[in-house]
Amino acid sequence: MRDLWGFFLQTLTASGAAVLLLAAKGLFRDKLPPQWQFSVWGLLGAVLAVPAGLWGRYVLVDWPWLVETAKTLLTGDYGLTRVTAPIPLLPAQLPQTPAQWLFCLYLAGVLGSLVRYGWAYFRLRAALRQGIPAKQEQVERVAVQYGLPVCRTVEVSGIPSALVCGVLRPVLVLPAGQDVDDQVLLHELLHLKQRDTLWGMVICVFRCIHWCNPLLQYCAGRAANDLENRCDQRVLERLEGEERREYGGLLLSMTNEKYARVPGASSMANGGKNIRRRIEAIVRFKRYPAGMTLAAVCAAVLLSAPLLLGTQARSVYNLYEGSRLPLGMELQAAMASARTVRCTTLAGALDTYGKALVKQSCVYRAMCAPLEQQAALGAEGMLAVQRSEWPEGSWNAGLPAAPDPQDGYFLYNVEPVDGDAYEAVVGVRLRYPPEGQPEKEHFVWLAWQTVRAERQDGRWVVLPLGAFETAETAKVSGWVNWGCEALPAYVYTAQAEGIRVETRLQKGFEVDNTVQETTDRSWFTGPSYRFDTVPKPDARFSRVYWNQDTRCIDVGDADRQEELWELGVSIAPMEAGAERPELRRPSSYSSGSSSSGADWGGQQLGPGWGPEVWIGSGGSGRGYDKTTSFALPDQYAADLYLNGEKRAELALRMTEGGAQ
Repeated sequence: MRDLWGFFLQTLTASGAAVLLLAAKGLFRDKLPPQWQFSVWGLLGAVLAVPAGLWGRYVLVDWPWLVETAKTLLTGDYGLTRVTAPIPLLPAQLPQTPAQWLFCLYLAGVLGSLVRYGWAYFRLRAALRQGIPAKQEQVERVAVQYGLPVCRTVEVSGIPSALVCGVLRPVLVLPAGQDVDDQVLLHELLHLKQRDTLWGMVICVFRCIHWCNPLLQYCAGRAANDLENRCDQRVLERLEGEERREYGGLLLSMTNEKYARVPGASSMANGGKNIRRRIEAIVRFKRYPAGMTLAAVCAAVLLSAPLLLGTQARSVYNLYEGSRLPLGMELQAAMASARTVRCTTLAGALDTYGKALVKQSCVYRAMCAPLEQQAALGAEGMLAVQRSEWPEGSWNAGLPAAPDPQDGYFLYNVEPVDGDAYEAVVGVRLRYPPEGQPEKEHFVWLAWQTVRAERQDGRWVVLPLGAFETAETAKVSGWVNWGCEALPAYVYTAQAEGIRVETRLQKGFEVDNTVQETTDRSWFTGPSYRFDTVPKPDARFSRVYWNQDTRCIDVGDADRQEELWELGVSIAPMEAGAERPELRRPSSYSSGSSSSGADWGGQQLGPGWGPEVWIGSGGSGRGYDKTTSFALPDQYAADLYLNGEKRAELALRMTEGGAQ
């Protein structure tokens, strides 16, 4: 914790865990033994000891969103709060803002608490140095009787009751000139056996760190009292009848507050209020059956799942309709939510970016944008609010015209590049042609750009690599646009007999965004489907599609065109160095393709045929498999036929530059 917001995130996260534990402890108050009542505080200790928001996870409530929203509203800061350590660290710079000065005040409180508890421990150790060695006979007799360890024992004046002091080299301290009951010694020796002074020290440290959180201070007091209750339970289990009533009477006489909260010391007299609660527990004393251990473990496991594993933000705050918040506050809340929702997968980041284009939403863009761009996106969103354009049109991605949300986006040619990064083509259909372009019936305009997806700060982000390009294509149904030659493709080519054989390969990737809608008419027309425009930051690719287009281009002597009346090509993928596959014989009467990538076909050539001849196309779709879906063919084996006669065996290789 290096700033005030990091402290808020840490202490609020722990507070949520504390509320759940207090509710559970109240529910199981007399049903589970004191051992469980104390041990379950270990879950809160684990939450306090782990930086809040670690791995993008939160406990019970989406605390990061609340903290980020408050921070942005109060300071205008769009940065992401990070808790690097569960303890306060010195700030990286001198305080300049009110929040930084408040954090310094909090640090002063931590230091003051440490000094206060340290001074109490120093006073106790100074008193011990004035003590004299005590007789060990009674202590050793009690230890032997109950099978407990012993340690060095001293007598000290001014000590109200026996206690154990120290963690590494504990000392049993007895009040000088007073008789000590065997039951008191039994209590302290049980503390010694369980090393309860260590737990007292841990509780004290958490008190100091969260000195200004009254809920956690209350929990620290409850934990210390539960520690004593656990020891009382073990004492009572070793006593019988009248001895138990005498033990309660001993506690009534120990209401002295001196040394009640000294770190590193366990005192049977832990304060008047706490002793009264302990006596109430003694009145309710009962022996728990052995089977209760399993029940206690099961209850602890059920509590540990939401507290230690937590959950992850998967959706963005959205109150576009029916909200009573001012639009500016609503935007800040949504932007804060977007910063805390991590894109955990490559597909999730690309899906989020595509939907940010579709909805023109700065909030969706913030989900997959680098942290340094968050402030600019927030400022752009605020301008949209001032122009009454929120939520639509709040992010200008550079599109030449507005996209159609129901047509979704398309994703092409996802390709790994350096390190753990990928490049891809993301595009949308436009509602109307770009400015200055004519509108044609049965044609639509597409806009696309190349982007780079990479990991930054534990999240996937998407970075545009250039401006949008546009092209007109025939209108087809569905959300994936095939057959547009203007879209980038991997080009494989080879040349022989004055003919260049060229195959263009495109790969489309799909996230399942199909939403089925049922209406009153569905009984007659069947269900309808729409494109889901809500981002899926944890999405996986559901399918990968291949589109392949083969053609021949005459690069030889134009005079020989009259000599050719038929062109045919047969191709199939081939790994480098592998045996050449057997290819089917093509003709103008026998053409086709297969899902393996093979393609064959021919064309009859008429008079004046042009330099380019389309041979055929094919494609396939299959479930996404990360191990194979990014792999491109090394090359294609091809047979070139002229006038029905095979004239060349070729190896088509990819041109330099990748998709183009």
